[in-house]
Amino acid sequence: MKKTIKALYIGRGPVSVWFRYFLIVFDLASIVFFVSTADVPHGPGLTTASRIIGIVILLDFLARLWIAKDRWKLMTKIYTLADLIVIVSLMLDPFLTGNLAFLRILRALRLIHSYQLLRDLRRDSTFFRTHEDAVIAAVNLMVFVFATSTAVLVFFIPDTSQTPYIDALYFTMATLTTTGFGDVTLSTPAGKLFSVFIMVVGVALFVRLAQAIFMPQKVRHKCPSCGLYRHDPDAVHCKHCGETVRIKTGGAA
Repeated sequence: MKKTIKALYIGRGPVSVWFRYFLIVFDLASIVFFVSTADVPHGPGLTTASRIIGIVILLDFLARLWIAKDRWKLMTKIYTLADLIVIVSLMLDPFLTGNLAFLRILRALRLIHSYQLLRDLRRDSTFFRTHEDAVIAAVNLMVFVFATSTAVLVFFIPDTSQTPYIDALYFTMATLTTTGFGDVTLSTPAGKLFSVFIMVVGVALFVRLAQAIFMPQKVRHKCPSCGLYRHDPDAVHCKHCGETVRIKTGGAA
């Protein structure tokens, strides 16, 4: 059984690839569920759905832990810690407030930070190979926005707000883009310091995304001599060591 599970998670066969894509689709569906039900009162139906999702995530976590070569290293990964938070929040769903339960959105950290997923996308998707830096930068920015909005929602948005998550997201985007409309503000010292954090980190992420979109695209092809793996699409020689590189390309349109 362990051999079969390991093949599903790290194998190169079509069944393994489709299994990992299924996990990604499940991750996306779970995030949509978490966002759409963040401010909805959790009755028996939503509680049951949350626990079912929690069980699936728990089984996925236990399977990855079972087949891991270095289990301690796996436990220190940021997406593993996010999974543990998600599992606990889902299992304790009836006892958590809507704001704290929304911490489950940390599940988004697993969407792209998976070596196997990156390997499959590089092999199967021409679009991803061409725009990998931009895609990863966009996902990193999305995760930052969701995680920061969650922190604003939990610690700074008053319970009297009729649309707490929308207010938190609106404040995060207004601060991150330095637009500063001023209709939603954090007046406490902690809130002001957190706003500074959003500005500094958010602007850096925006700059990184802009660079990935507008800078000349690179292709990944490992140089057989020096190991450099990022080259210009039409490169004939490695610019680091001069070795001939044979990059598969369709040529000019």
